[in-house]
Amino acid sequence: MINLTVNGKPREADDELSLERFLETVDVNLRFVAVGYNGEVVKKENFSGITLANGDTLEIVRPVGGG
Repeated sequence: MINLTVNGKPREADDELSLERFLETVDVNLRFVAVGYNGEVVKKENFSGITLANGDTLEIVRPVGGG
């Protein structure tokens, strides 16, 4: 297991997990999300190429509907 910080909160994840797979496991629609990874915005096409590591920080931003 690795320790991450996701939107300011501690979270654990499996070792050798890609960013794309992590987002899928937390039910994030990959079409409608922006992700900051260790302070850098990541393009969606690069999600699968990033392997999460102990101590990484993610900011996951999803659109919110309303009016």
